[in-house]
Amino acid sequence: MTIKVTSVGLKGLEGYRVQVEVKIKTGTESMVIVGLPDASVKESRERVVAALGHFDVDVTDQKVVVNLSPSEQKKNGPLFDLAIAIAALKELHMIKGEIPTDAAFIGALSLDGTVVKAEGMLPALIAAKGLGIKKAYLPYDPTIPIHMLQGLECVVVQHIEEVVQHLEGQQLLPFHHTLTSNDQIPLFTNSHHKDFQHVIGHEQAKRALEIAAAGEHNVLMSGPPGCGKSLLAETFPSILPTLTNQAQLEVMSLYQLAGERRSHFQNAPYRNPHHSASSVSIIGGGSSPRPGEISLAHRGVLFLDEIAEFTKKTIDMLRQPLETGQVTISRAHSTVTYPSSFILIGAMNPCPCGFLGSNDYYCTCSQKQIQTYRNRLSGPIFDRLDILLSLKSINLDQPSKIQESSLDIRTRVEIARQLQYRRYQSEISNAKIPFEVMTQTSPLTRDQQKMLSSVAAKQNWSNRVQIKIIRLARTISDLGGEDKITDTAIWEAMTLRRWGLHKQQAVARET
Repeated sequence: MTIKVTSVGLKGLEGYRVQVEVKIKTGTESMVIVGLPDASVKESRERVVAALGHFDVDVTDQKVVVNLSPSEQKKNGPLFDLAIAIAALKELHMIKGEIPTDAAFIGALSLDGTVVKAEGMLPALIAAKGLGIKKAYLPYDPTIPIHMLQGLECVVVQHIEEVVQHLEGQQLLPFHHTLTSNDQIPLFTNSHHKDFQHVIGHEQAKRALEIAAAGEHNVLMSGPPGCGKSLLAETFPSILPTLTNQAQLEVMSLYQLAGERRSHFQNAPYRNPHHSASSVSIIGGGSSPRPGEISLAHRGVLFLDEIAEFTKKTIDMLRQPLETGQVTISRAHSTVTYPSSFILIGAMNPCPCGFLGSNDYYCTCSQKQIQTYRNRLSGPIFDRLDILLSLKSINLDQPSKIQESSLDIRTRVEIARQLQYRRYQSEISNAKIPFEVMTQTSPLTRDQQKMLSSVAAKQNWSNRVQIKIIRLARTISDLGGEDKITDTAIWEAMTLRRWGLHKQQAVARET
């Protein structure tokens, strides 16, 4: 009878159940693995055979056939080593008891039988939980938050012999540190070195960024060099709410797949790629597709400083992720999808020289140069930006006044987020919720619809921009604790959209 053992394979961040089947029969000494294995899976032959030698089993003059099902799905990585070895030991009658069908075996093997960690273990465990698997055997990895995988019993082992002993009914000593009630991870770890109370002036921009944080809205800031665009963007993560357990697991999984280290997973990620970065590094890809910057910014912030200096191709590739919250990367041998739900903050100068609209310097750019510079951002990208901010330089000699701290702003943002979560019965914000759901929960009155349509006709706003304004108004109402969208919120939302780069274009100098 063919022995079957369960493991988990990965396709991007998505996991699927893999049935490892092993059949050992008399024949030429060999070990064959079928089921579209890549090189790293094929190499498990030598690791598994060496580990089996620890049990003094003899596979000489025997042919070992390993089938990884589903056979049409390409397998990669050494995560199946442990499952193949356990199935082989069961086929060789070294394991007497039954192997539970709801248990998964995840991990690589060394030549002496030690179970070692491999890339992608955390997303594999999360996938196992979603597939209804109740128990998982895995090696010790301090970067895996086992205490957050509720509903999945994790059996941490050091050696394959411990797995066999546990399957035979022997108890194992707990190998990983178990959190107690006095040893919980703090709700918020303040790793931010910048605080809004240290930002002088820019009251309108601070209000706009508070709205953006509360509803996860995208922002584009324009202003002369040194006016504070980068400072505001770098301070923005300090007002974002702490990530939920599910969000933390998603972020940890993406960083593991990308091979990047990160601390403070309770805080929203912040990514700031340089404008010389390639489109592959921003979007993700490669021969074996890996997450890009937009996926590493998932549940957090992607700040594109000097956004007009990025290639037009790269910026336009952001259309799908901004609309759907995920990116699909297609290659000849595989197609993977990574989550990429982030807040986009862009910063740019108003013109090539940077001083259009400045009170201190004279702009030397022609109308054609200004228009060419602005056309680096296409119309569809503009439509996907919720808030357009026009910043001015601040006089540092102005009388100082007490500035609100990031903690005070973050408190209001968290309250607004909780209102949205309760309204939509899910951890989703106003900027991400399907519009038909928003219209059902927060419909506009007839007068409000007429007011918005009238202004939209004058401003030549597309339907997408009008929907963005309604989403903004809903967030502004949430910050005010209102159950319905108010007229004041709609006016403020239209102001945030109207006073942007178009204001500066009107004062461009003709030459």
